[in-house]
Amino acid sequence: MGLWLRGLIRHRGRRLAATAAGVSLSVALIAALGAFLTASKATMTTRAASSVAVDWQVEVQSGADPAAVLDAARAATGTGAAEVVGFGRSTGFEATVAGSTQTTGPGVVLGLPPGYRATFPGEIRTLRGASDGVLLAQQTAANLHAAPGDSISIGRPGLTPAVVRVAGVIDLPQADSLFQKVGAPSQSQPSAPPDNVVLLPRPLFDKLIGPATATDPEAVKTQIHVRRTATLPPDPAGAYTAVVGAAHNLEAKLAGAGLVGDNLGAALDAARGDASYAQILFLFLGLPGAVLAALLTAALAGAGASRRRREQALLRVRGLSVGQVTRLAAVEACLVGVGGGVIGLAVAAIVGRTAFGAASFGARGGAALLWFAIAFVVGLSVAAMTVLAPAVRDVRSATISEARQQIGPVRAPLWMRFGLDFVLLIVSLLVFRASGTNNYSLVLAPEGVPAISVSYWAFFGPALLWVGGAMLLWRIASVALTYGRRPLTGLVRPLTGTLATTTAAGMSRQRRPLIRSVVLLALAVSFAVSTATFNATYKQQAEVDALLTNGADVTVTESPGVVVGPGAGDRLAATPGVRRVEPIQHRFAYVGSDLQDLYGVRPSTITAATALQDAYFVGGTARQLMDTLARQPDAILVSDETVKDFQLAPGDLLRLRLQDSRTKAFREVPFHYAGIVKEFPTAPHDSFFVANADYVAKVSGSDAVGAFLLDTGGSKQQEIAAVLRQQFGASAQITDLTQSRSQIGSSLTSVDLAGLTRFELTFAVLIAAGAGGLVLALGLAERRRAFAIATVLGAGRRQLRGLVLSEAAVVTIGGLAGGALIAWALTRMLVKVLTGVFDPPPSVIAVPWPYLNVTVAVAVAAILGGALMGARGTARPPVEELRDL
Repeated sequence: MGLWLRGLIRHRGRRLAATAAGVSLSVALIAALGAFLTASKATMTTRAASSVAVDWQVEVQSGADPAAVLDAARAATGTGAAEVVGFGRSTGFEATVAGSTQTTGPGVVLGLPPGYRATFPGEIRTLRGASDGVLLAQQTAANLHAAPGDSISIGRPGLTPAVVRVAGVIDLPQADSLFQKVGAPSQSQPSAPPDNVVLLPRPLFDKLIGPATATDPEAVKTQIHVRRTATLPPDPAGAYTAVVGAAHNLEAKLAGAGLVGDNLGAALDAARGDASYAQILFLFLGLPGAVLAALLTAALAGAGASRRRREQALLRVRGLSVGQVTRLAAVEACLVGVGGGVIGLAVAAIVGRTAFGAASFGARGGAALLWFAIAFVVGLSVAAMTVLAPAVRDVRSATISEARQQIGPVRAPLWMRFGLDFVLLIVSLLVFRASGTNNYSLVLAPEGVPAISVSYWAFFGPALLWVGGAMLLWRIASVALTYGRRPLTGLVRPLTGTLATTTAAGMSRQRRPLIRSVVLLALAVSFAVSTATFNATYKQQAEVDALLTNGADVTVTESPGVVVGPGAGDRLAATPGVRRVEPIQHRFAYVGSDLQDLYGVRPSTITAATALQDAYFVGGTARQLMDTLARQPDAILVSDETVKDFQLAPGDLLRLRLQDSRTKAFREVPFHYAGIVKEFPTAPHDSFFVANADYVAKVSGSDAVGAFLLDTGGSKQQEIAAVLRQQFGASAQITDLTQSRSQIGSSLTSVDLAGLTRFELTFAVLIAAGAGGLVLALGLAERRRAFAIATVLGAGRRQLRGLVLSEAAVVTIGGLAGGALIAWALTRMLVKVLTGVFDPPPSVIAVPWPYLNVTVAVAVAAILGGALMGARGTARPPVEELRDL
């Protein structure tokens, strides 16, 4: 056995190395993607937890003892800190500044204990003035025109107003969760946090607001804000289950004395859905690549199948039993599997160290080792299936005389005779249609339910398309090589001359290795193209989502109560780095009894500062509908929900009620329905209107602007936003695209995919090169006997080189053309199936042409290199070649 092993390494070393390389690709891909998936889930959990300022808000119920609830919250397992916060109702605030008196509507007064900001640092952000004392929310300060040092009056239910002096102006980044209705389902939560908020130190709150409970017991509510320090499981689904279970446990112990507002659980609930999508992406990116690497390994091992059968037959002639021959094949498989596995793990570790700073890709040591072990076992399995299994099959099923045949009978595969390729393609289309219905959801994570349902069966559509497309390409190539000798002869004649007929006949007779190379190259190209296109589209839509939410590179949103016209944009345009400024009006309008947002835009210039995709609209392209608004000033774009609720048809008269800025009363304004708008920069996801700004200003009596969209050319967004914040202070809210990316991006999009994407795309290029060049080169090396005989019969070196290049041309044309068609269909299907990953859905698929050009160039170069290597082998004297063989 040792002698056999040394002989393999000495005489078949290149073939063994090539086969081990195929195994190493499978091992490296699975190890890298598996470790990255585990690390990504842990990252999602960490980011979801860190994004929450207050983990739990425990609201003390009427009649319960706040001290007892506080003790129970502090005694709960995993509680790091707990503070008592008072929520008081105010009838309104008033301030007199520079001789002008401003009054607001009802508001909320918070009573914060000492050290609250240190315990919950993410809840409050200071904008101006002191960080403690009497603090005004930014919008309240704008409504009252108040600043630090000014006095305001706080209206108290049943009591006379109380006067306090403002110490600072603050922002509440998580106001939605802070002012939630604890215990209510999501559909019953307030649509927006209160406009007017004042923060008081707890002693002052008790003194000023506490007495209001004498006349109105509901005027003050008490909450226990909790910061948890319990170690969470790395998987967001496991962390969600743990946190929700702890919250329910506390509620059970309180026995009705308190309700838990689980902010941490809500954040983890979103993250677990993203983790499921990450798992799906792992299947999409990892499984096809691993299968493709295994197929490449099988092709590399199968390129020497004829020689292996002859060697096995010789061993049996010399007295070795079937069992002994099998053990020798097992030694070869073990050598390939272990060698490829070790190399693959080393490659994965290097990729992790280079791209992510750690060989484990950031995953915990045990999880990374588990994935590395799984990948190594997969490598051994691939070696066993591609090296050992065919050898065992041959030695047990073929006789010695059959095994020693140079050219055996060529039969159509069984699946081709039964039309399995057509069946798979039909089933693929049926699955795709079923998964593309309106009610389909790839990931279903019901709120409050620990279990997540992932519709993995939807991936049968793309998977069956990939396999069925490959089988159909095999059928087409087989038919072309079998019955297309005449056109094939004409195709190869410029390269082979008088050997054209012989070349075409040889390619037809020994078509199976050629077809295998064509199909494998097509699969590799389709994998590379679909993966690259999906990654490019994913990156494109993440940017579109951020731009849609923020509106532009930098957005200046005026605070409520601040009235500025379009002319204020000139000051913004003078800011260094700003290229264009676009004003957008923001109003509210009633359609029937439903109050919706209304945005007034300048149709002719809106696209200069922001991007409008055709996918945002129905009834025309973005350009067409903007032209309609410009041409017909009373035209209006309406949400799809409103169109269905009011059964609107294009051109219908739509009467909205808008507030007249002069009388403050709502008046009817006629509009004509022109199209549907589904998304619009800065607009909410629910119902809204888009109209002509000049017409809105005319009928409402005001050209006040709600926000300015600033185009900075995609650069220096943070720097420009910082300059504007210093200029405007609390009178406007300044947001930039970088800030919006981090706020609106799901925990899935926030995970750094750049390093892993480069590895995947490099892997795809290597697979394409191996599928084209390496398989072809090894196949040609096995036909040295045929080339030697052709030389003896009078073939020249130029003709032999032309024969080799002819086969290379067939592989290149068939593989690239078939791969492009499969990739086109596969990409469209995958983008549709993975719609939940994209928000909003892409209007066009992003095609990374530079990468695709590189992939094609590398594949062609590899094929040409393999062909030239094969041609060089024909230069040896035929007598020496025949003697060696």
